[in-house]
Amino acid sequence: MLILASDLDALTRFGRALADPIRCRILIALREAPAYPADLADLFAISRTRLSNHLACLRDCGLVVAVPDGRRTRYELADHRLGRALDDLRAAVVAVEADRTCPDAEAEGCC
Repeated sequence: MLILASDLDALTRFGRALADPIRCRILIALREAPAYPADLADLFAISRTRLSNHLACLRDCGLVVAVPDGRRTRYELADHRLGRALDDLRAAVVAVEADRTCPDAEAEGCC
């Protein structure tokens, strides 16, 4: 199977975004509905500055977009397929976690 460099780059960006629990929570929240930064900061009980940094990372990764809404800016997933991808990835990871067959998983932290 041929994998293009651009495909690898996209997967790497997605992985980078998912590497942080707050960014994961933001993506899951935006999967449910678009939101304003102040509301997300309150929801996750983090500072607006910290949230802004996470949103900047998600924008740079191409996963979310900022949509002007009057004097405010609303955030949403860049593509509706990302919501389905998050659901599928979560289901696969949960299934694999439930079926961990590696005998060294706990000791080695490998799986």
